[in-house]
Amino acid sequence: MGENNFDIINARVTFKNIPIHKIEKFSFKDLTTACETFKTISDVSECLIIQNAFRVEVFMVVNLEKGDIPDARRSEGKNLTINRIKKTWESLTELDAYDLDHFDQILEVYRNTDVYLRLLRLETGLDSIVVGREEILDEIKESISYAKQAKTAGQVLDKLFDSSIRIAARIRDSTGISKGTISLGDIAVKTVEEKIGISGKHVLLIGTGETAAMVAMSLNKKGCAFDVTSLIIERATSFSKILGGKPVQFEDVLSGFDKFDIVFVATTADYFLINYDKLKLVMQNKKKGTLILDTSDPRAVDEKVSKFPGMKLMFRDQVSEMYEEDAKARKGKVPAVEEMISKEVPIIEATMKRLHAEPLVKDVAVTVDSLRKKELEKALQMLGETDEKKIKIIEELTKAVVEKIVSIPVNNPKKASEQ
Repeated sequence: MGENNFDIINARVTFKNIPIHKIEKFSFKDLTTACETFKTISDVSECLIIQNAFRVEVFMVVNLEKGDIPDARRSEGKNLTINRIKKTWESLTELDAYDLDHFDQILEVYRNTDVYLRLLRLETGLDSIVVGREEILDEIKESISYAKQAKTAGQVLDKLFDSSIRIAARIRDSTGISKGTISLGDIAVKTVEEKIGISGKHVLLIGTGETAAMVAMSLNKKGCAFDVTSLIIERATSFSKILGGKPVQFEDVLSGFDKFDIVFVATTADYFLINYDKLKLVMQNKKKGTLILDTSDPRAVDEKVSKFPGMKLMFRDQVSEMYEEDAKARKGKVPAVEEMISKEVPIIEATMKRLHAEPLVKDVAVTVDSLRKKELEKALQMLGETDEKKIKIIEELTKAVVEKIVSIPVNNPKKASEQ
């Protein structure tokens, strides 16, 4: 079997390469417009985008040229394609100078077999912020539905995602990688809920990293409103756009700390972000209690804070045992998942190679027919022909020629796919 007459490309930006609060800057405001714009790249025939709080991934089908034109399998063609992807991505977002300068280090681009491997890792939960995370499959299915409605996904991506999702679901079921998945955020919120309840409380989240993201997701599941803060307000603002919460200046948080009933602290600071002296004036006369749960490692809250009236202070080691046991159990299942994925990738590869030229030819046929009409109009003007009967005969002749040429690979799918 010969090479496909298309490449599948996956370009992505994920939490593994940049801080979570920066994902928002690389996200697309309008997915329909984004898909349509990526399709304007030369030879791109299909596009689908998976976007959530932890990743932005663009999947494209690129038709390959033959002959003297540099195609995507040659080094010069690859560089052209990647540069076009970057330029298009930049045009759809509001990246600052730093991100633009570092886009080469941030953006990952994969092709064909590497796409299949990474897609299965994503769908089975190996590449999720919480290993085994189940919600990613629903998010991918929503992305597929969205792309179909926008008419930017076609037979190639339909086949890829249909095959890979079925395989991923089977791997999840057989290995149990997703069974009972919980995050540190889930446990933190559950602990607070059991201690003092969470409904109707004024909640604050300090931090914009991975643990903070897990807490925010859990609060969202509970339908609980919360404020979010960081030492840099821009981080809290970007974080809130993708994970919810109302961004608040850190200085305002300290001066109004007595207003909060529950405070989740999830930072990577290597010093006490919250200490006794910073809160002394505002907290010494507080009437009702406050619960602070510091999930940071190292601790970001000074134990002396617990001396304030009604203050309850808890730390990560008091709530993390269940999470660490679950994480360890799921980590033990990863090798089995990886082994199954390695066996399934060649199957997806063979499935995609069996896709013949028909869907791509249909796309070409639309373009060719448009060109036919334009050239026919020019020819009739040059001839000065006005006889309707003769015009109809000429038009039918041009249609027949185009249909004959375009139908050759469709009528010989096996031959076309093996060229």
